[in-house]
Amino acid sequence: LKKAIRYIVSIHIPIIMIVSVPVLMYWKFAGIFTPVHVIFLELIMGPTCSIIYENEPLEPGSMQRKPLQIKEGFLQRSQLILSIIQGIIAGTVCLGLGFFYMESGASENSVRTIIFITLLFCNILLTLENRSARHSIISTFFYNNRLMIFIMIINIGLIIAILGFPSVRNIFKLELLSPTELGSCFLAAVMGTTWIEFWKYFVRKGRDNKNHHMIV
Repeated sequence: LKKAIRYIVSIHIPIIMIVSVPVLMYWKFAGIFTPVHVIFLELIMGPTCSIIYENEPLEPGSMQRKPLQIKEGFLQRSQLILSIIQGIIAGTVCLGLGFFYMESGASENSVRTIIFITLLFCNILLTLENRSARHSIISTFFYNNRLMIFIMIINIGLIIAILGFPSVRNIFKLELLSPTELGSCFLAAVMGTTWIEFWKYFVRKGRDNKNHHMIV
């Protein structure tokens, strides 16, 4: 449940930013997302929470952790703040890349496509990142959750379908991206989401040092 909440918070913030920032900042293309984009994203996020995270196995070392204090809330403030930061950074890279292409003379549909596809990539990576607040994204690949692979394949398939079928692109008012543009979207999504791996590393390192001193 905590993982689902962290994911929901982190992925909704970019959506809010993409809808509101272009309007508030008087972008040349203010209406980046329409209701159809938001509804589509909600249809993706629902199964992610209800199917993937419900079937996540118990994390290694869970039974060795100290129980929560009575006064401690279900979701710690630090966890909530970290999820908010995740969302803000993801939203910033989506908008930043879109703004760059907009200023470079790209059309409105091209800018919309770049922001939309970048956010879809962010969604996939945020889903993987929030599988654990401590362990790395590489170690979580070995978790026994076949539904994760199934949902990831569906998400990637949706990106291919959105870009590959003209009728679908017309519904979303998108354009076909070049390999360079698609690569830029993926690279921006990686930069905007995987930074948390460094935070996880320092958390693990700090706890390992603490446990070492306790043993000594």
